[in-house]
Amino acid sequence: MTALAAPAVATAAPVAAAPAAGAPKVDQQTLDSVGAFFPAIIGSVATPGPDGKANPALISQATALATAKGVPPQVGAIWDQVVGFLNNTAKPSQVAKVAAANNKAANNDPIIPTGPNAPKIQQFLYPTIGFGCTPAGNSVGTALVTAGPQAAPAPGPARGQAGYVYTSLGTGPAVDNARNPLIAIWINIDTGRTGQINLKRNAKINAVNGPGTFTAIANTGRGRVLSAIYGAVTTKNNNRVNSCTIVPTVGLSYI
Repeated sequence: MTALAAPAVATAAPVAAAPAAGAPKVDQQTLDSVGAFFPAIIGSVATPGPDGKANPALISQATALATAKGVPPQVGAIWDQVVGFLNNTAKPSQVAKVAAANNKAANNDPIIPTGPNAPKIQQFLYPTIGFGCTPAGNSVGTALVTAGPQAAPAPGPARGQAGYVYTSLGTGPAVDNARNPLIAIWINIDTGRTGQINLKRNAKINAVNGPGTFTAIANTGRGRVLSAIYGAVTTKNNNRVNSCTIVPTVGLSYI
């Protein structure tokens, strides 16, 4: 389980592998379908069309994946929300509902503080897998975004900023690794602004005993922000530093 603290103050191809024994199940077809596609979208084809809106080819690709023969309902629901997000027909509550259902199905709901100062989160669309992240094997990873202004993740995103949080369940505390980082790439499809930022250890979130939690605050600007987190997770497990690759995971956020 993971805790998100609200203090007072390149494409990685999915690899066919099963989670470690006892780990929550993550649907491999979801990872193959969605995880492999998004870094390529954000890195190359996510450019505005002649009308300044999301590239029609991008929407066509997502629509084709949503309606492909034999696609399981869970995968089709994800792609339907992607299409709605891109063409601005989906509502934030609809996207949040799909993300929450997918995370709950994998038994990966993060522990979020409650009360008047609780962070307002937007979960990524599905949990993912880090291969060989724990002494026992693979780790399930969860990701979310907080839209500013709010206090979490520390030091807190301001208005027009997105706070990224990725947690590798079952691992020890996070370790920064500049040579093999965990990366968030994003595009604001309402403004065309794009960016990339490394997620790093946060001294205020699960920094002593884990699980490994990595955060970053990006200047996305306000609008609909399409994101992917990919790369490597580095944690300290039983006094040994371990680095492992994750399958990309995807977020649709309203900033």
